[in-house]
Amino acid sequence: MPELPEVETVKRTLQPKLAGLTFTDVQIFLPKIIRTPEPEEFKAKLINKKIVKVNRRGKYLLINLNGGLNLAVHLRMTGSLVYCEPDKPLSKYTHLILSLSNNSQLRFADMRQFGRIWLVPDTSMNDLAGYKDLGIEPLDNLFTKGFLKKELRRRHVRIKPLLLDQTFIAGLGNIYTDEVLHRAKINPERLATTLSPREIARLFHAIQEVLQEGIENRGTTVRDFIDGDGRAGNYQEFLQVYNREGKPCCHCSQNILRKKVCGRSTYFCPSCQKI
Repeated sequence: MPELPEVETVKRTLQPKLAGLTFTDVQIFLPKIIRTPEPEEFKAKLINKKIVKVNRRGKYLLINLNGGLNLAVHLRMTGSLVYCEPDKPLSKYTHLILSLSNNSQLRFADMRQFGRIWLVPDTSMNDLAGYKDLGIEPLDNLFTKGFLKKELRRRHVRIKPLLLDQTFIAGLGNIYTDEVLHRAKINPERLATTLSPREIARLFHAIQEVLQEGIENRGTTVRDFIDGDGRAGNYQEFLQVYNREGKPCCHCSQNILRKKVCGRSTYFCPSCQKI
């Protein structure tokens, strides 16, 4: 699933292309991806709406429109939102085409059909599934070492599933959580309440550093991710533990292990991340 760096990358590639343009036509090929309103109303409300800005909240991509409307997109596992010219060949998984006032198109494709799209007013954003409960943005100024220390002290759960909890921190997923914990030298099964002040400080810096590196490298493409230009990311070339089972740790040369932690495949170094 695209995580914060991937969605941020899509946002950054689309923002300069879409701002100021107007939607002129809507073609829906898979109605179930439109969660609200009904497809015909979705089409009627979207046509002639001007794009003000492209934003992101957690893993949600938000296209702010005039009139106080928002086109919200969650890419889920294999979704993509790509800006292109109308003569570009269609992917067979294209489910939505939004025509733009400069004669270009914005296309939503999704092989597994898990992605979802909403058209909602500003006042109804909290009606989106999971949106109102999103936690703090990890690259926001409000996210501090003090905040992290306070929150970890009162959460008697394992650190890996806690970091994956979108109501705690918005945007972290399986890839970046494994990378963060490895950089911070914290075992994924450690209880959050057992982390020392030094470990919490390492964790705080690792979260921000890994996410920033992911963004700078335009996200991670393990299988399907592409940005708003249709290009794959590069951060998979720099992953230190994720998807590297049996390969040597870059710090100590011990082989990377993989195990299930709360139902999620988890990669870690048994030497650098001792329990």
